[in-house]
Amino acid sequence: MKQDQVLREQLTKLLKSGQAFQPMDKLLEGITAAEAGKTVDGLPYTLWKLIEHLRIALYDILEFSRDPVYVSPEWPAGYWPQENAPADQEALDNSIQAIKDGVDAMVQLVQDTSTDLYEPFAHGTGQNLLREAMLVAEHNAYHLGEILVLRRLLGTWK
Repeated sequence: MKQDQVLREQLTKLLKSGQAFQPMDKLLEGITAAEAGKTVDGLPYTLWKLIEHLRIALYDILEFSRDPVYVSPEWPAGYWPQENAPADQEALDNSIQAIKDGVDAMVQLVQDTSTDLYEPFAHGTGQNLLREAMLVAEHNAYHLGEILVLRRLLGTWK
């Protein structure tokens, strides 16, 4: 039992803390709608595209983990927004908040001791909650790193 709780705590830290990278809250703080839509030569995405991609993918992983009849978007088109910029600051803020809420929801799933982290989902092809939580952490870390580099290139991050 103790090992199970240690694993759940470590997963929570991995999902929330940014132990080897800038914490998500800090990295996404202060991004404006204007900044989010700016392009950088040679890069195929904007901050908005990355933020929305994080939101969409996180929602997909959460719903797959919670709902056996959930249907994922078409890959890869369904995971990326078409527009380069948010409609306005509210759209950007809502997307960022949805990411934070999604991470919190995954943490709640991980912390629910009535759920076996290792038990394969009946509706999947061998996936389990442990795998999905690690997928969220890995995916977020990868794209948050891109966001950090893009913010540096845009001159909005030290």
